[in-house]
Amino acid sequence: MSLKKKIVLSFLVSAFIIALLSAFLYLNFVEIKKETMFLELTDTIRSKSLQLRRHEKNYFLYAPEHAGDEIKAIYGYLKELDEILNNMKASNLDRTASLKELVLAYRSQFSSIERLVNDISAESAKLKMMSPSYVKVSRLIESNFLDKPLEDVRYLKEVFFLGPEHKLVACLTELDTEINALRKTGENILSVSKELDKTARDKVDGFIRISRIAILVFFPLFLIVGFGTILIIIGNVVKRLQMLTDVVEKTGEGKFTHVAEPAHAWGSDEVGQLIQKFNFMEEQLDLREKELLRSKKLAAIGTLASGVAHELNNPLNNIYTTAQRLMKKSGEEIPEYIKKGLDDIFGQTMRVKSIVSDLLEFARGRELHPRALELRSLITGAFKQLGNTKEVGNIRFHPELRPEEIVLYADAELLEQVFINLFSNAADAMRDGGDLLVKVMEEDSTVRMSVSDTGIGMSRDTIERIFEPFFTTKDKGTGLGLAIVFNIIQKHQGVIKVESEEGKGTTFIITLPKRAVGPENSSR
Repeated sequence: MSLKKKIVLSFLVSAFIIALLSAFLYLNFVEIKKETMFLELTDTIRSKSLQLRRHEKNYFLYAPEHAGDEIKAIYGYLKELDEILNNMKASNLDRTASLKELVLAYRSQFSSIERLVNDISAESAKLKMMSPSYVKVSRLIESNFLDKPLEDVRYLKEVFFLGPEHKLVACLTELDTEINALRKTGENILSVSKELDKTARDKVDGFIRISRIAILVFFPLFLIVGFGTILIIIGNVVKRLQMLTDVVEKTGEGKFTHVAEPAHAWGSDEVGQLIQKFNFMEEQLDLREKELLRSKKLAAIGTLASGVAHELNNPLNNIYTTAQRLMKKSGEEIPEYIKKGLDDIFGQTMRVKSIVSDLLEFARGRELHPRALELRSLITGAFKQLGNTKEVGNIRFHPELRPEEIVLYADAELLEQVFINLFSNAADAMRDGGDLLVKVMEEDSTVRMSVSDTGIGMSRDTIERIFEPFFTTKDKGTGLGLAIVFNIIQKHQGVIKVESEEGKGTTFIITLPKRAVGPENSSR
């Protein structure tokens, strides 16, 4: 994941947390607003209920002088309560249903009291007409109708001997019952309004408390996730850059080491890619240094080999010529041991001349003479030539070219020498027979060739030294064959690599440009 994506991701996560907090606080604010509006209504209901109870009390205490004003005020407050309750939103109806029922009951009870008061006043007027003695006390009795109706009943029973069945006594008794019921309903209205007010306040406080908790939870979470992620990213980048700086310093001292690449996804960003590129550069620098060292070594060895070969050539020619003359003149008359000695001198001289020839070939470094050549015929021809000097009957040869016909611009003689040397080594590695597979694949500007055998393979130490001059694992090898191959591939501006595993075989991989650089090619 790139640094840009990491930063964007951390920003999105932080933004999501803030958005979540904002949405939560917004919804909470909406609920607080609803509950605040409901709280205002419950506060108004509570205030109206208190006013209703005050006028109810005044009505019972100061009637009948101020009965009209108090009745009007009571009905006015009941109407206001009805309007408030009827205008309540649907979401609050379930909480105010009991209050509506109480207000309705209160209205009905107060209407009953009004009716009873009218009936009692009418009965009192009748009793005044029938009893002169009642007229004297009628004002006192009438003033207690609403305040102490049962005292009036007791007095009427004791003084005027009115029975329970008398309408005035019955109405006063019923009035007392209605007054108590009205007071009870009024208390319930006030109690319910107080409960609604308390519930609304508790809900508002609850929403405010939840908002505080949300802020206390989400804001630190935002800080931890947002700034924490940024700090982790910065720390991770700085740490890897410091590692890279240390390795760069070591590289400047000539120590080629790799930077450890993180395995997790946080390491696969631009810095991780920089580390990968740097490691690749380290590998290339190490490879170039080894190639440079090898080239210097080869050049030094080539100079030495050229001088040694020239110095040995004349004595060898003299020995070779003398041995030939002695063998011709001796005929069949010389003893057997002398003949064997001359044969041995002749054979060893030929072997040394072959080594000197290889040394001269290695040291000469002649210029390329590239021309267009078809690879299939060159490869099969090289294998046939190998058959003239080695036993290859037990080796199964498999050339595979894609496409079937591949034309390469190179030095045919030198390239043929490359394949002969590689095939010879493969044959030596497969004494008991095996498969020799040659794969050639044409790419955009290069040709990739691989020569694989199923022989004994090589150790890692051998692979590292395989192209060094005079290094050999054979009993009678000069150690110059693969060094010559390496030089030829380099002259063609190509690359040769080797892969091998002991007991499983060896593969030489050659990559050549389609048009080699040489004097003929450069002049075209």
